[in-house]
Amino acid sequence: VQLQASGGGMVQAGGSLRLSCLASRRTSGNNAMGWFRQAPGREREFVAAISWNGGRIDYADSVKGRFTISRDNAKSTVSLQLSSLKPEDTALYYCAAAYRSYATADSSRYAYWGQGTQVTVSS
Repeated sequence: VQLQASGGGMVQAGGSLRLSCLASRRTSGNNAMGWFRQAPGREREFVAAISWNGGRIDYADSVKGRFTISRDNAKSTVSLQLSSLKPEDTALYYCAAAYRSYATADSSRYAYWGQGTQVTVSS
């Protein structure tokens, strides 16, 4: 599976962005999907995850109520809507496909990773 993330950019605090991740093959019925981010000088951290059928969704506490993850298995895409952005959301955002079908925040349970898309939020 190859993953290609897009949609990053530069916005002011309070703004919105929509990130998309396109998988090279259909993932329906197989992989949970997740988004992670890494800011300069910091470790990669979990952002959001969605199970294979969208029935289970998890968010990091820092983004709950502001970010929304969704997926369209027919189009092999996973999206992350970012709203009410803060400067501390600035990071390189990665999408990932898990080994299994259930949503997880554990990065070691993800088998495939995209190249990342940069999100920069100015104050």
